[in-house]
Amino acid sequence: MGLTASVLAIDAGNSKTDVAVVTAEGEVLATARGGGFRPPAVGVEAAVDALAETVGRACAAAGVASADHVSACLANADLPVEEQQLAAALHARAWGTTVEVRNDTFAVLRAGVTEPRGVAVVCGAGINCAGMRPDGRTARFPALGRLSGDWGGGWGLAEEALWYAARAEDGRGEDTALARALPAHFGLPSMYALIEALHLKRIDRRRCGELTPVLFRTAAQGDPVARSLVDRLAQEVVTMATVALTRLDLLDEETPVLLGGSVLAARHPQLDAAVRDLLSARAPKAVPRVVTAAPVLGAALLGLDHVGASAQAQHRVRAHFEQ
Repeated sequence: MGLTASVLAIDAGNSKTDVAVVTAEGEVLATARGGGFRPPAVGVEAAVDALAETVGRACAAAGVASADHVSACLANADLPVEEQQLAAALHARAWGTTVEVRNDTFAVLRAGVTEPRGVAVVCGAGINCAGMRPDGRTARFPALGRLSGDWGGGWGLAEEALWYAARAEDGRGEDTALARALPAHFGLPSMYALIEALHLKRIDRRRCGELTPVLFRTAAQGDPVARSLVDRLAQEVVTMATVALTRLDLLDEETPVLLGGSVLAARHPQLDAAVRDLLSARAPKAVPRVVTAAPVLGAALLGLDHVGASAQAQHRVRAHFEQ
């Protein structure tokens, strides 16, 4: 493996990691997929060790030893200090001469635009928003959950649905079909049974994420409580996008607003319509669009931006991932 590629692109999320080895001309030499990237759970070194296995497979398939530049968009790189820590850990592996680490929201954003200009809101397990301009200015949020003022994401929706369902069943809250639908998903007769099963760990709490689609189905059937939660999420998505547009002085310019992550990419009719209506009212020049391209494309494009690759090279790598 004596060759050197131009960009080693890494998109590492909580559930999966994608790696691509790309030349300066935009040719994708190889790709590889691995498991999730969770430094808070296992520590930085262990997380990077897991990343190394996927990077190793991609480099071996491409026949290269390293790259000129590593463009890594990583989950849990929520603060600049975390980006710096992770960049140092990746640089120590000698995968590239230079290393740039960004939060993985930037990968979704760059994958959805033809130049590094726009705002992205990502709603998957959690919720985050990032914006950028070609001059290098960015807008972002800590995205640390309730600690940093966040609400939403698949986990947040599931927790809220459980809260309302529990109170509905025991009489503290208004009735909602969620009180029947949520336990039924696990084959249980009541919210009490579900609460007990979760508390005693007969059901792994990580499975609560399965309840988010149940919430959306219940909302689609007209349940007022479920519908109110979907509307609240739409409000949060648009608020984050509008704040990012304002910070970047893009509120009065036609600007793409990319919607990504499993919750937004599913295009639930109520959520999709509410986001577009609210965005039209608060940021009339925003152009909303759901991103379906693989986020590793965004990491690759950010890397090609860094090395000064041509527009033709960027078009070539985009064509590879969008075919």
